Order: sequence, then structure tokens, then C-alpha cells
Amino acid sequence: MRVLVGGGTGFVGTALTQLLRSRGHEVTHVSRRGGEQRVTWEELARSGLPLCDAVVNLAGENILNPFRRWSDTFCREIISSRVETTKTLAKAIADAKQPPHAWVLVTGVGYYRPSPTAEYTEDSPGGDFDFFSRLVSSWEAAAAIPGSPARAVVVRSGVVLGRGGGAISHMLWPFRLGLGGPLGSGLQPFPWIHIRDLVGIVCHALESESLQGILNGVSPSSAASSGSSLARELGTALGRPALLRVPAWAVRAALGAQRAPLLLEGQRVLPKRTLQSGYRFIFPDLPAALKDIVA
Repeated sequence: MRVLVGGGTGFVGTALTQLLRSRGHEVTHVSRRGGEQRVTWEELARSGLPLCDAVVNLAGENILNPFRRWSDTFCREIISSRVETTKTLAKAIADAKQPPHAWVLVTGVGYYRPSPTAEYTEDSPGGDFDFFSRLVSSWEAAAAIPGSPARAVVVRSGVVLGRGGGAISHMLWPFRLGLGGPLGSGLQPFPWIHIRDLVGIVCHALESESLQGILNGVSPSSAASSGSSLARELGTALGRPALLRVPAWAVRAALGAQRAPLLLEGQRVLPKRTLQSGYRFIFPDLPAALKDIVA
């Protein structure tokens, strides 16, 4: 299978590329810079979709980038890097003389309203109560291609845990020094997924010829996970204490009031349709996932 991947050079994109190539698929990236097995977004908009069997979009500015303060400019970059890239790929698919068979978009569980008690499946409503839920709604709407023969799959990802990037990369050093602990109350739900399972779900969606619609990209046990359980299990995996709670005001001061809820609030999300589709998780439990990451 020839797969075109937007955002293929990022944290998740690199892992997906490795998995797809290990399974015998050809991968071409859409990125800001061209090169071997790459096309740029400008080339895609100008010349159309290269011949491929499937398209995946993973592109998106890192919302929790610690080096960027929240501003109107950063907010526009967050939206553009997701919605506009998705529109570009969707238009290229719609205009292609030989459209691909599959079109997979990875968004986020921010679509669902944060709640300490509610549980969400792929059929649950959401998408219109704060900046991030509206972002996901716009993002997914941008992927719609009426009448397209391409199977459309949307994977709503939880917090991605893995080596060399994602949330864990910002947490390891404080925890290694014994300075780690829960954020805020620690009671907030923590919807997570190991990077190998996220890319596994995307690959599963590409290779399953009848699969379409929404899939929740979260671990089966993540609905029972919390900020405190993450801190405790990460401390255990590292052999370090995890008792130094970071107060909510400090998180808001560091990230701003707009981004802090991403860490101080959460959703209990279940991968109901993902499991029904036949996907089998490599890391369904948090202790094993963290042990693999920090080993």
C-alpha cells in the first residue's frame, strides 16, 4: 500500500512510518520541507495528490509547547496547522483522478466535555463547549468529502505516551530527580494511549477494508486512570517517590488559563468501537506502558 502521511516527521508520524514500512507499505511524507519521499504542502496544493492508496493526517502544532506562550498568533497556528492542512488534503483527495481507498485523520479526545464521572464512547456527543472541543469539531468537519469513495476514519487520540517525545518527555527529569507528583488535585481523569497502540490503530484502520467512522484512540484501562495514578505509576517505574503535588495555580501560571485545563481536567473515554473493530491493544494497562517507556 502507498500511504501519504501529513505530519509524518513528528513524534507520532515517525513511529507510524516505521510501523507501516515494517509491514511492507510505502510511505511518503507531506511536510514543510521537501526531499526524498517527501512533498511540501505547497506542492500538494498546487499539483494535487500524488498517486497513493491511503492518506493519513497527523499534522498539528504542539499545543503544550513550553516555549510558546498563549497568544492570538499561537492560537491561529494551532488552528491552521490542523484545520487548514486537513482541508488541503481533503481537497486533494476530492480532486484526485484516482482517489485513495482510505482517509484517516487523528484528532483528540478534547472533543468530549471534561468530567470527573461521565464516560464517553465514540457515540457520545461533544464538540461545542470550549476552544479545544470546537477545534476538534472544525478539524473533523474539514476532513469531510461528500461522495468520496475513500473510506473515512477519525481516530480521537488521548495523551500519547512514548519514548523521545510527547507528555512523558516533559515529565521524566523531575520524576528522575524525585521531584515529580500529581498536577492539581490529581483526581482528574487521564485518557492515555501508548504510542505503539496509537500507530497500531491507524495501521489497523488503513488495513481493514470495511472500517470507517470514529475510533477512540485510548487505552481500555484509561477510563480508570487519573493524574494521581499516572504520577504514582511513573514514580514506581522509575523507582522514585512521586509525592510533590504541583498546585493548580502553578500549572495555570506556567501554561496560561487557556491551556491549563488540558492537564487539570480530563475525560473518561472508552475505546468501544476500537475494540469491536478487532484491534488488540499492546499496552492496555498503565504500569506496563510506563515500564516499557522508561526501560
